[in-house]
Amino acid sequence: MNRILASRTRVPKTALSWFTSFNLSRSAHSLPFATVEAEEISGSLPAEVHNIVKGKWTKSSTWNTIVDPLNGEPFIKVAEIDETGIQPFVESLSNCPKHGLHNPFKSPERYLMYGDISAKAATMLSLPKVADFFTRLIQRVAPKSYQQAYGEVYVTQKFLENFSGDQVRFLARSFAVPGNHLGQQSNGYRWPYGPVAVVTPFNFPLEIPVLQLMGALYMGNKPILKVDSKVSLVMDQMMRLLHYCGLPVEDVDFINSDGKTMNKLLLKANPRMTLFTGSSRVAEKLVADLKGRVKLEDAGFDWKILGPDVHEEDYVAWVCDQDAYACSGQKCSAQSILFMHENWSKTSLLSKMKDLAERRKLEDLTVGPVLTLTTETMLDHANKLLQIPGSKLLFGGKPLENHSIPPIYGAIQPTAIYVPLEEMLKENNYELVTREIFGPFQVVTEYKKDQLQLVLDALERMNAHLTAAVVSNDPYFQQEVLGNTVNGTTYAGLRARTTGAPQNHWFGPAGDPLGAGIGTPEAIKLVWSCHREIIYDVGPMPKQWELPPST
Repeated sequence: MNRILASRTRVPKTALSWFTSFNLSRSAHSLPFATVEAEEISGSLPAEVHNIVKGKWTKSSTWNTIVDPLNGEPFIKVAEIDETGIQPFVESLSNCPKHGLHNPFKSPERYLMYGDISAKAATMLSLPKVADFFTRLIQRVAPKSYQQAYGEVYVTQKFLENFSGDQVRFLARSFAVPGNHLGQQSNGYRWPYGPVAVVTPFNFPLEIPVLQLMGALYMGNKPILKVDSKVSLVMDQMMRLLHYCGLPVEDVDFINSDGKTMNKLLLKANPRMTLFTGSSRVAEKLVADLKGRVKLEDAGFDWKILGPDVHEEDYVAWVCDQDAYACSGQKCSAQSILFMHENWSKTSLLSKMKDLAERRKLEDLTVGPVLTLTTETMLDHANKLLQIPGSKLLFGGKPLENHSIPPIYGAIQPTAIYVPLEEMLKENNYELVTREIFGPFQVVTEYKKDQLQLVLDALERMNAHLTAAVVSNDPYFQQEVLGNTVNGTTYAGLRARTTGAPQNHWFGPAGDPLGAGIGTPEAIKLVWSCHREIIYDVGPMPKQWELPPST
């Protein structure tokens, strides 16, 4: 028995050599895959972001200079592909057949290969030095607190850990149904699309692209990845880590370009499926241009309802602060509007939320630059809301002071504006009140015990259905709200939140046939594979079979 146990627990030579290689490399270099040091990137020592096509890292004749969002100093040079340079990427995608790089009948050993790659990458990200490297790199390009940036690394590491070993091939699990006669059987398989595209935004430079990219690869697709150029340095380094962990260089193309160029590439290459995470405006254009062959995780005007039962005031205030203002509100799941039962209005909840908001500061990046809206745009929106009868500024509403954030970005204090529910529901106010401000900004309103239906009416009129929270332990209240709403990721109970989705449950919108999910086996299978049915009918033929009459 001891010998058997010893045999079963022996580490494979390939694994030993891989870890030995890493340890030896570490002694000579800070990290064996990295080409930058997060702390050293500056105007005098700018980082470079390259492309990958047909299995090779490439540069470009065109460089897009990215400025440091904290001080305006040019600090990253991105080798961007223009419209004249897309042909190699088009050819690379076109060389992938519709049946993919692997499927249940073709190269099934690649399922195991990706389980191994995931295991190695998860191990790498679990190392404190590697985790700190990516955390600080995220902070440089998309400034947020260390804990928020580390959260991305942690979720990504856990995701890769979840899909180690045999878990990748389990994604392709098939089923069989007995047929009508001997020798007949129908089998359902998860089938790849083949050439696909992944387009992801700036706000989660590591988590979103890695989880969607790996999901595409697990199912047998060949993806081209485009990340917002402002933050693509993070995925440049992550691709190098994945290659170090065994990812075949030719399996993924990585492109840096502007939106117009990427749109032209997609139209010319005609990928079988495109995953887009970003603004609703771009999403709607892609749906039309790509004839619906897309999955979307676009805007989210996310709501939270505080029910009639008041408990744990300090905790609820803290979660509201985190949901609205962590990452300076630049989460598609951020709390955009708070519906507060009148019982909560009698507490000190709002004053506690104000105190929590005011302790956020630029020095530790608990509040920071907004990368898609200017200060003027956000404060102009606040002023428009304050013109609604009965509205009032609860806190914030001013620019940040004593900073060097460049004017192309926004910098405001965490802000909350109260708007009366009845005024919000008016036709000429509703669209204004429910406009998503991708920054540290939320609307607060109050409803009375007989006004829950008005709240539900307000939710029914919304167009984005990503996350939501029902903060109540009253089961009847929960049933009423949950049964009359649709948001794809909804938290219910005293500890309900809108943000902070981990890797262990579905995250994505509902109510839309184009809605994408992320992180779970169900999300991966939905987004990155389709159903194929193969019916075996091998006989034997019935004895004394005769040719039947025509029908």
